[in-house]
Amino acid sequence: MTNIILSITMAAKVIFGSPVNYPIALAGNFGEPRPNHFHGGVDVKTDGVEGKPIFSIGDGYVSHISVGYDGFGNAVYVHHPEGYTSVYCHLKTFTPAIKAMVRKWQYTNKQSTGDIWFKPTDLPVAKGQLIAISGNSGASEAPHLHLELHETRSGDMLDPLDFIGQHVEDGLPPMAHGFMAYPVNGEGAFNNDAGKSSHPFTSHNLPHKFSAWGKVGFGVWANDYMEITYNRYGVKKTELLVDGKTVFKSNVNRIPYERTVQVNAWGDHEHFLRYNVWYMHSFLYPGMGLQMLSADKDKGIVNFNQERDYHLEYVLTDFEGNTSRYTFTVTGKRRTFAPKQPANTLRSVYWNRPFVLQTDGVQLLIKPNSVAYAVALTPKISCKDNALSSYCTFTNNAERLFRPARISLKLTRTVKDISKLYISGRGYNTRYFGGTYEKGWVSASMRDLHLQYSIEYDDEPPVVSPVGQGNWNVTKTIKLGLADEKSGVNTYEGYIDGQFVLFEEVEKSTWVECRLKDTPLHRAGKPRQLRFTAIDRCGNRRTFESQIIY
Repeated sequence: MTNIILSITMAAKVIFGSPVNYPIALAGNFGEPRPNHFHGGVDVKTDGVEGKPIFSIGDGYVSHISVGYDGFGNAVYVHHPEGYTSVYCHLKTFTPAIKAMVRKWQYTNKQSTGDIWFKPTDLPVAKGQLIAISGNSGASEAPHLHLELHETRSGDMLDPLDFIGQHVEDGLPPMAHGFMAYPVNGEGAFNNDAGKSSHPFTSHNLPHKFSAWGKVGFGVWANDYMEITYNRYGVKKTELLVDGKTVFKSNVNRIPYERTVQVNAWGDHEHFLRYNVWYMHSFLYPGMGLQMLSADKDKGIVNFNQERDYHLEYVLTDFEGNTSRYTFTVTGKRRTFAPKQPANTLRSVYWNRPFVLQTDGVQLLIKPNSVAYAVALTPKISCKDNALSSYCTFTNNAERLFRPARISLKLTRTVKDISKLYISGRGYNTRYFGGTYEKGWVSASMRDLHLQYSIEYDDEPPVVSPVGQGNWNVTKTIKLGLADEKSGVNTYEGYIDGQFVLFEEVEKSTWVECRLKDTPLHRAGKPRQLRFTAIDRCGNRRTFESQIIY
């Protein structure tokens, strides 16, 4: 607790500069709910284009560079002496000094992507110093700067607007669109309905009286807004009061990275998947561990046990302190409830205990603290002709565990090479989970209970195909397409006349390219021999050879 208070005190004293040299407009803010994760920073608009200069928000040094095209893409990490680390993501390129060190690392390690670490004396930076150029690399859907701020000691993600908010204009309060009532199973009802129900906020003070009896939780659908954009944002602070007393509060200012998946428990994930709308719960499930949420002794659940009017109020506040209030009245109306149906404890995963499932050809081991509430499993196991294992799913709902679980599938027929075996999971797309073989079983880590898991076999090498080969001698750029429909491409290397040359992924494509002018080769206008090898996750390799004039 002392450390948390100290961190809050430090945050109040530290003021950082702007990462851009123009008025900041945000496309997204900190803590916005997303499927399986909170948004860990703020998205700074770059006018829909790449090429904007990006500046360090404070004094410090470049501690880490991430080069790659998944997730953050190209990213710069700056350590600040105040105890924080700023992270600049989806970059197009770096400053020449940084780029030179990155290139040296790439050629030394013979790989295009990876994480590069530096000493404090390697790349010192000052507040306002140019460090990169904005782009659209990684898991970015449009050009922008994703800026994060971490507490260096803990790694926790912090709200950048608590440090750079002075550079952002916001005079508009959040707006609530509706609330959801969640009666406790067998112990509550709302408007005589034992199931959850949504109700719009047609005004700040709803004139209609609702009815309830027993235990009911609530959730709110709300967004924040800013004057200079049309974007919608997450709400920094929410508070639910009943008869003037606070029963639940949220303050989205700190998110431990390992708990970001708990967004699926704080928000109504099932409703979001169906309607693309997040209702954020104003109560706590027993297995939740987010410090930014707090509730009364009843965990935010309201007990309507008197035949009277209960006055409920939502208070919504943004980072600038702009506040809006929404009120509604619920009248206690006595009723009886049908007996609660007992849960099948042998098929339910609980937040405070491990879970083991063992059946023919399938084993599942889930660690404690993997769920927020009791999750009932409905395992479905099927067999297919010539399959290497049973096909299994564990639930129809999109449930992601807080911690990795271990799945083991029994191999049902012999294969030529056990090193080519792996576990895949099928959903909207097919995912590779890897796996290890032991005594007739293949085991791997997984977190998604709704995917269809099976053992697969891959002894086919990747496909390497030239792209625009007729233009290589003109553009001095070699482009190759990579594909692997099973385990997926893992690594690749290119050599010209026996000398390593760097191939880098082309954003938003399945291509890689080598820009010859950026290689150590000296241009001589002579034929040269290209040798490029791609290796998939099961160790299958394909070599492509050709000639180029350089």
